[in-house]
Amino acid sequence: MLRVTTASLCTYCQRIRLLVPNSASAFTVTSPNKKPENQLTVDSLYELSVDIRKVRKSKAWVLSEKSSYVSETADLLRDMGADTAAIALILETHPEAVLCRPEDVAAQRDLWVSVCPNKRELMSIIEKFPASFFTLTHYSNQRDNILYLQSLRLSNRIIGKLIASAPQSFSRPVELNKEVIHTLRETYLDLGGDEGNVRIWLQKLLSQNPFILLRPAEAWRDSLGFLREQGFTTQELLGLVSSLRASIAELQPECMQQALAFVEDALACSKDELKLIVIHCPAILYYSLPTLVGRFHGLMDVGVSMEQVKESPNVLELTTQIVLYRTQKLASYGYDVRNGSLDVIVGTKKDFEMSYGKLQLRRQRPLFNPVAPLRSAED
Repeated sequence: MLRVTTASLCTYCQRIRLLVPNSASAFTVTSPNKKPENQLTVDSLYELSVDIRKVRKSKAWVLSEKSSYVSETADLLRDMGADTAAIALILETHPEAVLCRPEDVAAQRDLWVSVCPNKRELMSIIEKFPASFFTLTHYSNQRDNILYLQSLRLSNRIIGKLIASAPQSFSRPVELNKEVIHTLRETYLDLGGDEGNVRIWLQKLLSQNPFILLRPAEAWRDSLGFLREQGFTTQELLGLVSSLRASIAELQPECMQQALAFVEDALACSKDELKLIVIHCPAILYYSLPTLVGRFHGLMDVGVSMEQVKESPNVLELTTQIVLYRTQKLASYGYDVRNGSLDVIVGTKKDFEMSYGKLQLRRQRPLFNPVAPLRSAED
């Protein structure tokens, strides 16, 4: 296996470089304050159409390493289905890849193939997350975590997404992930979930928030314990966990307390009314106090009443700018949000466009009374 070093550069190649003005060597950085670049690494990357200027700007130290495996890395990626453009992009984004020993990269490839055997899909993941693929320092932990998640019969697609977008979860000892998974499972069952649906529920959580395994098990217990103290029933808690998905593990009891206290006071609602508002708009629990205050005052500024917010609490999910834009657009068609339901402005952009389109049709379509006499030309 060829090991690229500065010393391995032959006299012929040195002579050729002097005769080719457009080669990468023509742009070599020779600052006396920096380590000299490994010219063979630079030229090898240049031949692969890698933008050397980008590498120098982001990871210049890579070009100064005495040993590299540029051609071996490119060959391995090529064997996996990468074309010239993909190889260049990967090495520009994560040039450290050329410093990885080929045998280590091959082992990493085999590990990832066990999760994603489709070459095209695998290369798509590597192109998006090259740093995850070429981080080889925790190979044994990665292998153990993959085997553990596969033993839970989780989808390989979900595992592949996890290992690519949240590699930190796989770099740590498998025992830590086992503890989190155990807590998630117990939480689901304690809240009345069915044993037969645990796997599906876990897959949803992991796919919606790949970083969930990095949250300590205590975070789940603290968040759920706080909500229990607020009087939410087991069934209501299961609904909140499903709505908030993995985000519930990121909620701090202190922040949730502040949010609930503000909503209760701002809307002058009872404890029971507050619970219903949270059930209909769980997002209230993870908005910061300044965000809630700003959005509430924004609604008041356009003339919305507290009762309207109580009836459609999801309006608090919209920024003040979006509320202002939508109310003004509806006003142009004669709809005054101050005198109607706020349901027409809540939801996604697509939801709003559908509601807005219906209002346009009402204005454009002539009213027809089926029992009214037809007018003749003589009338």
